[in-house]
Amino acid sequence: MGLFAENQVFLSRLAHTDQQSLLALGHRHVYRSQEELVGEGSATTFVLLILTGWCTVWRATERGRLILALRQAGELVGEMAALDGRPRSATVSALGTVEALVVPGDRFRHFISARPFVTGLVMAQLTERLRSADDQRRSLASATVLERLAACLVELADRTGRQESGSTVIRLPLSQHEIAAAVGATREAVAKALRLLREEGLVRTGPKVIVVNDPEPLRLLGGSATPT
Repeated sequence: MGLFAENQVFLSRLAHTDQQSLLALGHRHVYRSQEELVGEGSATTFVLLILTGWCTVWRATERGRLILALRQAGELVGEMAALDGRPRSATVSALGTVEALVVPGDRFRHFISARPFVTGLVMAQLTERLRSADDQRRSLASATVLERLAACLVELADRTGRQESGSTVIRLPLSQHEIAAAVGATREAVAKALRLLREEGLVRTGPKVIVVNDPEPLRLLGGSATPT
């Protein structure tokens, strides 16, 4: 589905001295659950480094909200506007409580311009996110809701899941509405697809938790091979 782009978050790729320099450039701010960090169309240019928690990146469509990506601690958001000065291309909202470092755009530009390696990381990150967005558009155009949901669950399990008693447990503050927004479907369609997966014994669900009992059928259904 492409909810995640980077295999390794931005902050962890930096040398310790560069991490400390970046952290000294801004101020920390705590956002409440569902509070907007940046808004689509706004003219702000600051960059956010997520320190704790998760965020959704989404756009409003005729059918409602479409979640484009999830961002976690150590990742940047808002860097495109800092680099090109154009209005924000999407909204970023807190998924639960989030603490972030707010860095003015001019400081961020100076920080990366003085460090060619960091500039390369930012460019590579933008490229990875573009490819991820392409994958998501292709999935929305060609896959069924059940296929998109399976791919989404596999991605969440691979990137955030924890092994417990032989199953993969996904614990993210994602509601069914948000899962539906992530796969480009209605809540009712996702609820029906989840019911089918539960009936087949592939998943179990609870409040803010999804347990993947057997990921391989989901991989096949979602059109992805076992990672190597």
